[in-house]
This record gives sequence, structure tokens and C-alpha cells, in this order.
Amino acid sequence: MSTAASASLPAAPLLGFGQVRHTRLRPRHHAFSYPTFFLMLPMRSLAAQPGLLAVNRRGAISFHDADHGDGRGPEQGGALAWLDELLLAEGVDDATGPVWLHCYPRVLGYTFKPVSFWYCHRADGSLRAIVVEVNNTFGERHCYLLDHPRYGVEMQARKVFHVSPFCEISGGYRFRFMRTGGAASAQGAPAMDDTPAPVGRTVVRIDYDDDSGPLLQTSVSGSLHPVTAGTLRKALWGYPAMTLALIARIHWHALRLWLKRVRFHSKPTAPASIVTR
Repeated sequence: MSTAASASLPAAPLLGFGQVRHTRLRPRHHAFSYPTFFLMLPMRSLAAQPGLLAVNRRGAISFHDADHGDGRGPEQGGALAWLDELLLAEGVDDATGPVWLHCYPRVLGYTFKPVSFWYCHRADGSLRAIVVEVNNTFGERHCYLLDHPRYGVEMQARKVFHVSPFCEISGGYRFRFMRTGGAASAQGAPAMDDTPAPVGRTVVRIDYDDDSGPLLQTSVSGSLHPVTAGTLRKALWGYPAMTLALIARIHWHALRLWLKRVRFHSKPTAPASIVTR
């Protein structure tokens, strides 16, 4: 798969429709999957051509810079300025090409973003870095910087940030990203109703191993479609309470794990640095 796959996508906002899957392997097996939708945004051109997507303004489905990074608004350069500063501080000075952000939107004014992915490219379109931006339910945020990633190739990061009270801070993550983009990926995929044919597909897999071995297997995948009146309507009508459902599911599955007597871990102090290489 080409490392420039995401850079070859149309430089306009996209909506992804797909699935989130999660499996816990021990000490009690616990698994679920559910349909979802998400945004894939060309951050270097988004302000100039937002299309039908509500950007930094009210909308049934919207994107706001303040929901990412250090919370700065568009008047301070927005989340993209935060990202560029973070990369430079970490010695990544050649990610000057396209930046694509895979994230959840605000739906009816509400949002919770468990994880977002920043795909950072060189000027020639090749992938230079991926920033995995993680939020927990305590209002804390941490970023895992994956240096020189390649699509389809596993990358690893040591776990330092508290997400679930049913996992301790030990071991690490294994990431794998897969992407197709461009017109070739849409061949043979006709439009459904007034939803345009897909222009690409993305798969992100994140597996977590603690000190005893593999513990969690998670993934989010979906087909990517242009933002049109039809795709916005499909997203809103199909998932009208996505943010509230997401938060409800987190607590529902936490209750089920507690009932299964999975060990509960108290929240540790957040790491001093916001970035882990």
C-alpha cells in the first residue's frame, strides 16, 4: 500500500461510515462492536474550503478546533498550529505536507473524542508521522507520537496514560494503520440513494499488551465519502445521539466488567509530558 494513500484523497472533508470493535481477552472475555461514523479532515485546507461541514460554528454535525490539542481556537491558528508546534518540539521538522485528522465530530453540539489520529505528511505526500491523541473520561489528554510510520506495518508505544480503570499502566500498544485512497478504491462501489460512492477506506487497529501478554484488541474501520447533504443526513439520522451513546456505552461496559469481577485500578497521576514517543 502506498505511503501516500491518504495524501491522494480529495482535499475536502470526508465522512467515514463503519464499525468500532473491542475485545478483552482476560481474565474474563468481553467483546462488542457497533456502527459509527467519523470525520476525515484535510487540516491545511479545511478553513479555506469547509464545504457543507460546519467548522468552528454551530451545526448538527460540526468540527471545532478547540476540541483538540491545547484547546486554542481558530484565531490562534487552531488545532493545526498546536500540531505543528508539537511536531517541531519533538524534532519533526519535515511534516510540512498534507495533514489529515481522523476524529469524531460534535453532534448536536456535544462531543467526546476517545481517540483521534493525525496523519502528517512530507511535502512530497509521503507519510512522516502519526499523532494518536487520546482523551479519557477525567478530562485528561495525552499524545503518542509514531515516528516514521508505514501503512500496514506494526508500530509500538509504551503505555503511560490512564484510560480504563480495568487496565493498569504497564506494557504497551501495538498500532497498525491501513488505508486506500483515490478513485481506484471506489471502482465497483455505486452510490447508495443520494450518498456518493466511497473515495477510500481506512482501518486502524490498536492492540494492548500488559506485562502478561495480549489483553485488548480494538479497531475502527470505515469507508470514506465526500461530505454532501446526503452523507450528513445519513450520519445525523443514522446516529442522532452518537456522543451520548458513546459515553453511555463506556459506562455500560464498565459496569459489565465490574459485574464480571475484573480488577479495578485507581486513576494514577497523569504523565508530566503530554507526548510519548
